[in-house]
Amino acid sequence: MAGNDWINSYLEAILDVGQGLDEKKSSLLLRERGRFSPTRYFVEQVITGFDETDLYRSWVKAAATRSPQERNTRLENMCWRIWNLARQKKQLEGELTQRMNKRRLERESGRKEATADMSEDISEGEKGDTISEMSVHGENNRSRLRRIESVETMEAWASQQKGKKLYIVLVSLHGLIRGENMELGRDSDTGGQVKYVVELARALASMPGVYRVDLLTRQVSAPDVDWSYGEPTEMLPPRNSDGMMNETGESGGAYIVRIPFGPRDKYIPKELIWPYLPEFVDGALNHIIQMSKALGEQIFSGHPVWPVAIHGHYADAGDAAALLSGALNVPMLFTGHSLGRDKLEQLLRQGRTSKDEINATYKIMRRIEAEELALDASEIVITSTRQEIEEQWRLYDGFDPILQRKLRARIKRNVSCYGRFMPRMVVIPPGMEFHHIVPHDGDMDNEAEGNEEHPTTPDLPIWSEIMRFFSNPRKPMILALARPDPKKNLTTLVKAFGECRPLRELANLTLIMGNRDDLDEMSGTNATVLLSILKLIDKHDLYGQVAYPKHHKQSDVPDIYRLAAKTKGVFINPAIIEPFGLTLIEAAAYGLPIVATKNGGPVDIQRVLDNGLLIDPHDQKSIADALLKLVADNQLWAKCRQNGLKNIHLFSWPEHCKAYLTRIASCKTRQPMWQRNIDDDDDNSESDSPNDSLRDVHDISLNLRFSLDAEKNEGIGNTSFDSTKLENAVLAWSKGVLKNTQKASLTEKAEQNNNTGKFPAIRRRKHIIVIAIDVDVLSDLFQHVKKIFEALEKEKNDGLVGFILATSFTIIEIHSSLLDNGLSPSDFDAFICNSGSDLYYSSPTSEENPFVVDLYYHAHTEYRWGVEGLRRTLVRWAQNLSDKKTEKGGSLVVSEDETASTDYCYSFKVHTLEKVPPVKEVRKLMRIQALRCHPVYCQNGNRINVIPVLASRSQALRYLYLRWGVDLSKIVVFVGESGDTDYEQLLGGIHQSVILKGICETANNLLHANRTYPLSHVLPLDNPKIQECLSSDDIRNKLDKLGVFKG
Repeated sequence: MAGNDWINSYLEAILDVGQGLDEKKSSLLLRERGRFSPTRYFVEQVITGFDETDLYRSWVKAAATRSPQERNTRLENMCWRIWNLARQKKQLEGELTQRMNKRRLERESGRKEATADMSEDISEGEKGDTISEMSVHGENNRSRLRRIESVETMEAWASQQKGKKLYIVLVSLHGLIRGENMELGRDSDTGGQVKYVVELARALASMPGVYRVDLLTRQVSAPDVDWSYGEPTEMLPPRNSDGMMNETGESGGAYIVRIPFGPRDKYIPKELIWPYLPEFVDGALNHIIQMSKALGEQIFSGHPVWPVAIHGHYADAGDAAALLSGALNVPMLFTGHSLGRDKLEQLLRQGRTSKDEINATYKIMRRIEAEELALDASEIVITSTRQEIEEQWRLYDGFDPILQRKLRARIKRNVSCYGRFMPRMVVIPPGMEFHHIVPHDGDMDNEAEGNEEHPTTPDLPIWSEIMRFFSNPRKPMILALARPDPKKNLTTLVKAFGECRPLRELANLTLIMGNRDDLDEMSGTNATVLLSILKLIDKHDLYGQVAYPKHHKQSDVPDIYRLAAKTKGVFINPAIIEPFGLTLIEAAAYGLPIVATKNGGPVDIQRVLDNGLLIDPHDQKSIADALLKLVADNQLWAKCRQNGLKNIHLFSWPEHCKAYLTRIASCKTRQPMWQRNIDDDDDNSESDSPNDSLRDVHDISLNLRFSLDAEKNEGIGNTSFDSTKLENAVLAWSKGVLKNTQKASLTEKAEQNNNTGKFPAIRRRKHIIVIAIDVDVLSDLFQHVKKIFEALEKEKNDGLVGFILATSFTIIEIHSSLLDNGLSPSDFDAFICNSGSDLYYSSPTSEENPFVVDLYYHAHTEYRWGVEGLRRTLVRWAQNLSDKKTEKGGSLVVSEDETASTDYCYSFKVHTLEKVPPVKEVRKLMRIQALRCHPVYCQNGNRINVIPVLASRSQALRYLYLRWGVDLSKIVVFVGESGDTDYEQLLGGIHQSVILKGICETANNLLHANRTYPLSHVLPLDNPKIQECLSSDDIRNKLDKLGVFKG
């Protein structure tokens, strides 16, 4: 390439970038000017290093150009592109290092503070086992995994489960889900997860002790999909009727239940499903409540059978399952399948798109926040491998493996964790169906000659398609089954095979690399890998020894495994990293020994099956030696085959379900609190039971006085103390402690009230108006309330419409302002206070005691409430924030507001909003320290309320539906143009909303600045259930447009 001296300057620029290239080797190429090969340099060093396959095509075009001037121009442009990529890669590596260092420092700081908060020093026993020492089922490696040697052991476990009638709910939202003829691969959303959740539901329903399993998904009635996806319910019959099949009753078994939400006539990808999740939650909540009651009538003497667990699959379902778990107060499980933070890191490393572009395409930040919420709410997170825990989950704010071990050690020793909680990570590999698999016992030589008893069987079409490549098809077959992706490392496998003469003499190599018609029509990356393999075959003259068929059907895969086993071959998975390795289990089920990468899930699989060897995927010699060892040593091959067949049942669905149900049994039982002691009052009828009325809280609340006199005479702090004493008394009574001494007098007193006093008035309303306008001055709020009352005066007087006030203020502040504005507590049926942490009802019988507190609501929402440990951390955060600013001459930033705080809401007064970090930073700080809470910036940035993680104003509405049967579809929520940081939660769901234009329009933008994700990712566009109201005179028209008072 004489005359191309300009190329050296560009190559030197590339080399100056640094880390992306092997500097010594590349510089040597440059110095040896006489032997310098640009083709070799670009293809082997630059193109391969940056994984930019389109550069290779550019080089081919340049090399094929005859005109020297045009060729030089093409080469010059190409060098500029490569130089720019090199600079970009260095920048990305620097940004990655900064992110990792920042995350490490945040994690270490949070861990240090959490440890300092705990009263005892960390002992040796508290250090626990390192993650790398944990086995596939979470036990220590030093005690080898216990294997079930016989069916009797499983039957013994099954007998222990008899008598249980468990109801389990699975949630998987995206993709097209049905029980038969799954359209796997139809699109990116309909893949392995669809098959997994369907088979899991089917297998669980067949286990002893499980009565019903519901798989909740989206109902799709779009014209471009099959009609079956629009069916509301589909039963999943068991695969086999013998074995562990459970006796099902009228509603027992496994079902796919399709909940309508989102666009009714459109199939949308998972990235667009986020705005419609609240609608799904409301619909799913209705189904679960109705099913719980129906199951109770069938199997539990009329008492509801609540789900023993709700299991979310993937981020979208995890978000929905967290809300359902909070609404029902039942345990939650979560399986990520693939995780957003890991995907974000991979996309950023590629350098082809910015973070903003990634977020716009994949809604990645919304997905990550959903996964963080799932960590907050989950009792157990189920993973397939340890690699998922070590490499992926540890990227999240809500999970720290080191802090998790410390907390678990303290729990085992019965030592306080000071309000800190961490979900338990449990490795349970996916199950498989093995009952239809019959391992091949013969071999090629034995079947070559048939006889009368065992005639030769004709070869299957796929066998003939493979064996036509081989000059000696009777040699053992090394089988690799993977798509031609660089991560699958097939080129290294071919190199190892081609460069090991003994291995080539003993075995053949079969590469099943998907389906293709034309190499030019394949995607760039896949085409490059396949082309490299073809060149290696030619380079090492492997013709007659390597098979690479162009086509195969999914139904051919079992026959391919059988052929490899028939030749006494070996299955290999040489991937750089393999998250799980399902093909390794499939191969073992057909009697094939395995050779697999030591990175990721295969380590767990090999530990359990003990049927092969692990290799370093970057070491060609390691790959060749492992394959040669298994192929050449018949005794080792037979031992590995026998071990695999003996232990494969550990990956069966019954074994998976056994581990699954055992983990569920370890969770603390949770259910709606007023259902707990149902058997204690069997003498009461349903309508008179204190579990279904307000007698238990109303009659004992005679001393609950939130009046101006109490504020004047005793002070607000004392009122809080009296309230606490009263709550303790009520809880004690509900447990029966005061049953003998007070119940008779309380019942007698209650009977004097008419029937309207037994239940809150909210139960009698046809429609409910929720006023959730966020302001910083209560007098402004009640001016808007009066206008709404005027617009609905007739319905209000007739008792058809009830009103709920949902606000961030305390009940004391509300009561004082009500009186000042000429309103009465009886104008409202309920008060959702402190951003959703407290719930009160108006008293229908007493003016002195205008409010009745719902103590069951506190018990319903207190899950993972950090109490004093959380408060101390928040106070320290506020103090540190203020200290940093005051040291620089600034003013106080945040301080604790004890007068506005309650047992379930810690309030802080904001003095300088501009200096307060965004709400996402507060949430992140608490998660890093394993404190689960829901911080809300409210009152135009003047106050911060920190409440239980699954409490909110929108969740309080779902609680009213659960306890009192308030129809969510009959609720209308009034909000302003903006509001508190929980504003968007009030606009989703099956209820209707009215946005009052001009109200809260000047709400401080700092409240919603630096959001984790854009508001458009959670609010549905053009939602007919949301109406904008321009003036108070237009309120009635908007309600009529929503059809509120029709009929």
